[in-house]
Amino acid sequence: MADEALASAWEKAEKAINKGKGEAALKILREADSNGDEPTTLRLAGHATWLNAKGRSNRSEYRKAASLLREAVKKAPRDKKASSTYNDLLNEMQDKGFRETSFPRLLNDGTPTPAGIAAIFIATLLLLAGINLASNAESGPLPTEAKLSFTWTNPDGSPGSGDVMVLLFAGDAPIHVENFAKLAQEGKYDNVIFHRVIEDFMMQGGDFTNGDGTGGHAAKFFGYCNGQEASSASECSQTQYTIEDEADNGRVHNPYHLSMAKTSAPHTGGSQFFIVDPQAESGGTPGTPHLDGVHTVFGQVSGGFEYIDIMSSLCDGGVCAGDKPTNDITLVKVEVAGEYTPWYKFW
Repeated sequence: MADEALASAWEKAEKAINKGKGEAALKILREADSNGDEPTTLRLAGHATWLNAKGRSNRSEYRKAASLLREAVKKAPRDKKASSTYNDLLNEMQDKGFRETSFPRLLNDGTPTPAGIAAIFIATLLLLAGINLASNAESGPLPTEAKLSFTWTNPDGSPGSGDVMVLLFAGDAPIHVENFAKLAQEGKYDNVIFHRVIEDFMMQGGDFTNGDGTGGHAAKFFGYCNGQEASSASECSQTQYTIEDEADNGRVHNPYHLSMAKTSAPHTGGSQFFIVDPQAESGGTPGTPHLDGVHTVFGQVSGGFEYIDIMSSLCDGGVCAGDKPTNDITLVKVEVAGEYTPWYKFW
């Protein structure tokens, strides 16, 4: 709980922001919370930096604002003010053609952008040169963010679509992040449905072979075949590839968090994952704490919360037979990005 002095500083900073005085707000925040330890500090600092960016039309300032707000959302995923401000900023950046993250948009409404065309050209050159980037994944940086593009059908029959930004916990779940990234890069998640949506619990997808929760597998041989440790890939078929649990990494199943789906046996995760329902709670604790230490949490939503809210509610009220949405929720594509500084100090 913030002390009175800090709460007073936040109030003053918010008043300064409402008056359009971004620098004044930042000065107050620097003096009150110089390390940016509190998510409210980060939210207000992001908003103030956004004000400065507007006045200067400065691309770098916009990215600093986005980084601060993204970190605020990461620290307090249920803070609606933070997520709303973050999404408003991202919309403005998109209108201005400013990128928030370290990777450019490759497609726009299904049409390759100039960056996408360049990426295709470069990828072709790499293929012709015989460079196997995947084989070097262990020595290279793991991605720390992903963009999940979804489509669905709203209750009124209208089509819905949206991009969900995710922070990947590469430091706490490196095997899971590597596996998720490789599956994404190989297109395994393209046009895969979320086959299971349970009210106030979770939504699950990632079965790229059967689409019903009975299939899917790890991206490569990680030392386990259907949960059993193996010395080489020759000991089992590719469809039996699974990954080692990293469930004791300190990450918990809070709302909007991503976790690996598996059987009740250890080390049986492959490609299926689930997103904890925004309204999930158990015994007054938000999320699904009974899964902590059992399933591996490897990421959390950082943007596009409203889309998760919509999709996770499509089966509310028992309208879905067998917990399967009447109309498909489709994961159109997953794009991952490499390491980057998660946020920029503003003091």
